[in-house]
Amino acid sequence: MEATNLLPVAAKKFSNIIMTLDNILIPVEKLNNSPSQQDGLDPETELDLRILGCELIQTSGILLKLPQVAMATGQVLFQRFYYSKSFVRCPVEITAMACITLAWKMEVGQMEIRNVINVFNHMKQFRNGEVFDPVILDRNYVALKNQVIRAETRLLKELGFCCHVKLPHKISIMYLRFLLADDNKSPV
Repeated sequence: MEATNLLPVAAKKFSNIIMTLDNILIPVEKLNNSPSQQDGLDPETELDLRILGCELIQTSGILLKLPQVAMATGQVLFQRFYYSKSFVRCPVEITAMACITLAWKMEVGQMEIRNVINVFNHMKQFRNGEVFDPVILDRNYVALKNQVIRAETRLLKELGFCCHVKLPHKISIMYLRFLLADDNKSPV
């Protein structure tokens, strides 16, 4: 007996987010007037916070021994988020933790949020010149863990659960190999 599709085929609209090749880049209006600037943050400070967030994600990824693709994905998610939300209202460190956590889940799989919290705690102690102490599993830890989970949820909602990131690394290597194929040179 042949199986037939009895359900009518109808396009359903699940959200207001439409992803096409026409809207893959951030519009100039958002670049020139970001939510942080609307909240009174000057562009130089916003740039510094964007750089800080990406450095936190990169350093934590190295310490967590994640692949570079996970760190790059986390940084892209971080940038996308702060073109929709303000640095004034959403703390950088918590958002960076949420971004590396989500990128870890997307690119690697199973993870422990405790490891992310311990690494960020280690980085903060290093910056402040303090003695390295692991995070104690107390009320403060539970509160921080809940903040990171809420930030991850807010990140997903703000991005409309569209977390797909197409990184240029693979394409760049392919082009480099193609360009160097004629000269029989090895890519750097």
